[in-house]
Amino acid sequence: MKSLATTRIGRAASAAVLAMAAGMVHASGSTMPARWQLNMGRGVTESAHNAYHAHMIALWVCVVIGVIVFGAMAYAMFKFRKSKGAVAAQWSHNTKAEVIWTVIPILILVVMAWPATQILIKQADTSNPVLTVKVTGYQWKWRYEYVDYEGKPTGVNFVSKLDADSDKTRQLKSGLDPHAVKVGEESTYLLNVDKPLVLPTGVKVRFVITADDVIHAWWVPALGWKTDAIPDIINDAWTLIEQPGTYRGQCAELCGQDHGFMPIVVEAMPKALFDQWLATQQQPAAPNATPAAPAVAAAPQG
Repeated sequence: MKSLATTRIGRAASAAVLAMAAGMVHASGSTMPARWQLNMGRGVTESAHNAYHAHMIALWVCVVIGVIVFGAMAYAMFKFRKSKGAVAAQWSHNTKAEVIWTVIPILILVVMAWPATQILIKQADTSNPVLTVKVTGYQWKWRYEYVDYEGKPTGVNFVSKLDADSDKTRQLKSGLDPHAVKVGEESTYLLNVDKPLVLPTGVKVRFVITADDVIHAWWVPALGWKTDAIPDIINDAWTLIEQPGTYRGQCAELCGQDHGFMPIVVEAMPKALFDQWLATQQQPAAPNATPAAPAVAAAPQG
């Protein structure tokens, strides 16, 4: 009975920690795309920021080139139009012009490739993580194993799948309104899970990603990267989340009939709160000794 009481207290403490984190999430705002948003999001990690800045540099380079090219075309069409008596020049090629429009794009690509290469090299460096999480894709859910934290194994792992409200609503002829599936004021139909991946902010987290059946892809846009989950292959990536929040993603590789029903939710919280949450997850489960025990045993073991 003592073990059962201890476990219940632990679960209550875990719920309290997640509730505190949820309050911080609300304060930090949502990273879901805004209605009519056209540009990519800035994200909440260094990788996401680097991707955003590289995107903006490329975008403005394209805008400048577009203004120059289409401006020259518009000027030529109106300034030298046939109705004004303009006669087209007769020539087959111009070596100087061909050299210019070949060399300039090459120089632009080289200038853009240099910082992009540095970003890719840094993004591939998964060394010296504080926390390592193994992500395994299944049809159609994710398993998260907290391999080690601060150099010590945690023993925490659990399966994360589509939340019950979305699952009931998506059934044929359910008659339920998808717009009614919400967390607070945020619509979360097909975007929420029963057990989110909880991560600390301000520390480097390494992911090792694989799959158990077919190819999946683990993708949370706010983190700034996507990695394939391939059976018998281990891919790795890393993140360092800068601010607490709830960050949502999805499987990004067509993996079967329920591909659209295996979302990803990351709950990021300050390291101190994460330490408390992890401690509650590491408490032993109650023994199967009373009628209430099966319900406790069915609770998340990680």
